[in-house]
Amino acid sequence: MPVKKLRWEERTQTPLLVLAVVFGLAYAVPIVAPGAEPWVHRLCTHAEWTVWGAFALDYLVRLGLAPDRWRFVRGHPLDLLAVILPMVQPLRLLRVVSTLLLVGRRARMAPQITLTTYVAGAVVGLMMFGSLAVLHVERDAPHGNIKTLGDAVWWSFTTMTTVGYGDHAPTTGLGRVLAVGLMLSGIALLGVVTANIAAWFISRFDRDDAVERRQTELLEALTLEVRELRAEVARLSARPARQEAPEVPGAPGAPGGPGAPGADEPCDVPSPTAPRA
Repeated sequence: MPVKKLRWEERTQTPLLVLAVVFGLAYAVPIVAPGAEPWVHRLCTHAEWTVWGAFALDYLVRLGLAPDRWRFVRGHPLDLLAVILPMVQPLRLLRVVSTLLLVGRRARMAPQITLTTYVAGAVVGLMMFGSLAVLHVERDAPHGNIKTLGDAVWWSFTTMTTVGYGDHAPTTGLGRVLAVGLMLSGIALLGVVTANIAAWFISRFDRDDAVERRQTELLEALTLEVRELRAEVARLSARPARQEAPEVPGAPGAPGGPGAPGADEPCDVPSPTAPRA
């Protein structure tokens, strides 16, 4: 990743989170309090457009700093759709969720913690904004049965968990589109949670197996070293000790024996046959 792009993302991490919260409040206030003062609605509308402009600027800056711009566009489809189509309500909601996930993705955390943050943020964001969106769409529908925020939250919860009691259901076309999106999101999040738990167990088993393999290798190396030491000790014990041989009288080189010093020299003993003077 280029240094300039990394610095930009680090500097905009906190502002993006603040803007996401501001957008959520600006979107929720007119829906929760439809009878508020007109200036409140206008303020919320201006806040939404301001936040959208900041998101668009962030996308364009990151696009300009990316080394491969086409690859960047393909890797961030939600951001592109949210910038191009700001008036489509579902995409605007997904833009907030994707921004929250982007902030979490920039955080330097362990993989398991990062994935848990993704899942928790996605669940809370989808439930909250899904409830607001379906309430905004279904509240004034002629045959709609989602009239309060509590009904909308209950419907979002049962839809995301794929339970579907049927006591509350959307009747408009856009409401059913939101329902399909929530159901698919719930199934996807359930799969992510299941895969995360399975990956955690697998990684734990892999670590245990690696420790056992290292211990086994150390024991084998120690056993081989002990065998070599035993073989060396046995070889040294079987080697005969060097001792000097004892001197035997009459043996060659012994005193008085053949080869002894003075053994061949003549002696001055007088012969018995020699005449006496």
